[in-house]
Amino acid sequence: MTPAPVLFISNGTAEDLIGARLAALLGRRTLYAPLVGEGRAYAGLPEARRVGRVLRLPSGGFPFGSLPNLRSDLRAGLIGESLGQWRDAARGASGAGAVVVVGDAYALMVGTLAARINRRPLLHVQPLLSAQYLEGLDLRGTLRELNALGANRPLPYELRLARRAQAVFVRDAATQAYYRRRGVPARFAGSFAMDVLPAPERELHVPAGRPVLALLPGSRDDHRESLSTMLRAAALLPQVTPVVAWPHPWATVALPSGWTLEVASDTEATARGEGAGVSLQRGAFGAVARAADVAIGTAGTANEQLAGLGVPVIAFATRGPQYTAGFARRQGRLLGAALQVVDAHPAALAAAVNGLLEDPSRRAQAAVAGLGRIGPAGALPVIAAEIEVLAEGVWPRHPGPAV
Repeated sequence: MTPAPVLFISNGTAEDLIGARLAALLGRRTLYAPLVGEGRAYAGLPEARRVGRVLRLPSGGFPFGSLPNLRSDLRAGLIGESLGQWRDAARGASGAGAVVVVGDAYALMVGTLAARINRRPLLHVQPLLSAQYLEGLDLRGTLRELNALGANRPLPYELRLARRAQAVFVRDAATQAYYRRRGVPARFAGSFAMDVLPAPERELHVPAGRPVLALLPGSRDDHRESLSTMLRAAALLPQVTPVVAWPHPWATVALPSGWTLEVASDTEATARGEGAGVSLQRGAFGAVARAADVAIGTAGTANEQLAGLGVPVIAFATRGPQYTAGFARRQGRLLGAALQVVDAHPAALAAAVNGLLEDPSRRAQAAVAGLGRIGPAGALPVIAAEIEVLAEGVWPRHPGPAV
C-alpha cells in the first residue's frame, strides 16, 4: 500500500526551504501549500504537487513590516486570495496522512483548520520566534515594535493552537523553555537554519592570506538598495577579498553610479568601480559562507547562518521590505554580540569591518555568541522521524481542549 502523502504549509523563502528538506527525508509523496510565493524549493522533489493558488505579495511576505508594505499587499488582493488559500489547504489535507506547518502563527492557523476539518495530525515547526527576541525588550521597545508583536513573542492564541498540535519544534533551547512554561510541550532538536545551510557548491579561488568579506544582500528586494552600499564599502577595504553571495538573476544587479558589471558566466560576475573589483557568485552561498572571515548582511536566515558558523556579521537597515530598522533591532537581540548594526553608509561599514579584523578578541566574542545563540544542526532528521510516526496514525485521537 502506498504511504499517504504529507501536506506542508509554509509561508516564506526560508520556511519553504525547511519544508522541502523535511519532505526530502520522507519516503512519501509531498503536497505543499506555500502561503507566500510559489514554493519553488519544493518543486524539485519527486512526486511533489502544489495545492491551491499562488499569492505573490509586493512585500515579499512582510505585510506588517511597514505601512507601505501593508497598503501594497492589500491592493494586490491579500485578503481575498488569503481566504482562498485557507480553503485550498483544507481540501489538500483531505488526502494527506499528516499536516506539517513550517512558519509563524498565521501559517499555524491555516494548518490547524486544515487538520481539524479532516481529522489529521498536525506538526508545527516554528523557525521564526525565539525567546532571545525578548532580551532587553522593555515596554518602550515593545510599543515601538507593535507591528512585530507576534514576531517577538508567541501570542496567547498561538500558544493555544500549539497546545493542540501533536508535536511542536522550536529553534533554540531558550524558546523550548519559554513554550514549556506556558504549557506547550515544545522540543528543540537543533538549529533549522544550520540544517538548511548548503555544503560548499564549488571552490571560490580566493587569494590566500587575505580575509574574506562575505556580502549578503539577501533574497528579498532589500538588495536593490543594500548591494550598492555594500560594494562601495568594499571599495574602501583593499586589504580584504569581498565576495557577494548573489541569489538573483544578473539583470537585477543594482550597481552604484559609475560601476560596471562584467558577467563571466551564469554563476560568476565581477562588479568594478572606485578602483575595486568585487566577485559576485550565484548558486554558491554555502561556499561563500564557509570562506568568510567577516560578513556584511541585510538578510534574515543568511545572517543567522553566518553567525551560526562563528562569523561576525555587520548589518544596516534598509527601507525594506524585510531588513527595516525594526527587523535589524530584533535580529540584534537574537544574535547578541554576533551582530553589529551600523549606519547605512559605506564608511561606517568599512570602519566596522576594520574594527573586527584588527581586534581578535572581539571576533572571538562574536563567534562564541553566534555559535551559542544559533546552535548546532540536527533537527530535521528528528522531525522527519516524528512526521513518519504521525502520518502512520500513531497519535492521540482525543479532541483536546477547545480552541
